[in-house]
Amino acid sequence: MTPHLAVVGVPGDRRVTMFRDAVVARGLPEPRVVPWREVLTGREIGLPPGTLVRIDSPGEDAATDALLRGPGDPTRVGGGAAWYAAFTAGLRRIAAVPGVRLLGDVEEIAVMFDKRRCHARLAAAGVPVPPAFEAGSYGELRERMAERGWARVFVKPAHGSSASGVVAFQAHAGRVKAVTSAAWIGGTLCNSLRVRAYEDEADVKALVETLAPDGLHVERWFPKASADGRTFDLRVVTVAGTPTHAVMRTSRTPITNLHLGGQRGDLGVVRARPGLMERVLDVAARTAACFPGSLTTGADVMVGADLRSVAMAEVNAFGDLLPGLGDLAGNGRDTYAEQVEAILDRRWT
Repeated sequence: MTPHLAVVGVPGDRRVTMFRDAVVARGLPEPRVVPWREVLTGREIGLPPGTLVRIDSPGEDAATDALLRGPGDPTRVGGGAAWYAAFTAGLRRIAAVPGVRLLGDVEEIAVMFDKRRCHARLAAAGVPVPPAFEAGSYGELRERMAERGWARVFVKPAHGSSASGVVAFQAHAGRVKAVTSAAWIGGTLCNSLRVRAYEDEADVKALVETLAPDGLHVERWFPKASADGRTFDLRVVTVAGTPTHAVMRTSRTPITNLHLGGQRGDLGVVRARPGLMERVLDVAARTAACFPGSLTTGADVMVGADLRSVAMAEVNAFGDLLPGLGDLAGNGRDTYAEQVEAILDRRWT
């Protein structure tokens, strides 16, 4: 029986387009696109029973962002709690459509978009993650760091994505340093495409206090491996619970996201270390097992400076946007084609 697919996403977004291309390339009917705007405004989602529904990112659409966070500059940092409340309400509306089958469990997506809950789930399952705590202010951040003897941490908004508002923070001998892509533009803290450092404590405090109202997840700094003078980690995409794609992300800063100046590196560096690639893929698979109702996950796996230890940094519900990346098995399939194959092969149930 030919599956009929639909995508909840932003029409014209390359995520939607690339999945559509993968579906059509396999001779399947073109998926129907359900705009996030319709979901968020409460319009009826009319889909035939039996439709397989892929939930994709709300993307960078300004109108969709305004429905999630309220009016304002779409590049602004913050508003994560409001975004999360509207987003999860939208997920529940999608799940309530009679007779459809979701390719991503909405409750699992909700967990992946709450760094505190996601970290707790991974830790409970024995997946290696850095120790962490929550903070509600700059003062609490400094106090809890001092209690634990931590000089370096990553401060993450509880509901952020794409490194929005993430701060690599260190405090030592009366000096502080915060590395982040957030910048003050016209008095508003906004995302930028350039990673910068703040070393004046008043600036750092203002940065953290702006992020704090939405909740902060703070992780102890995990010293990451480097190659050719660049820090690296790996984004591993799993499909139907199996790691299928991996990309090495390298940077001269602690933040390796590719859209923030990170570069794709040579996986041969990881493969050359006995057993390291196997450990990376194993921890990605164990992470995916924590989300059995999700066809795909994007696991950000950190490799320690010893080139042996590994730990999970993030789990992404929409972490499969890696154009041009072939699969690990050498079948020539990108992340979207791999998911279509899993659906056709009934590898995902």
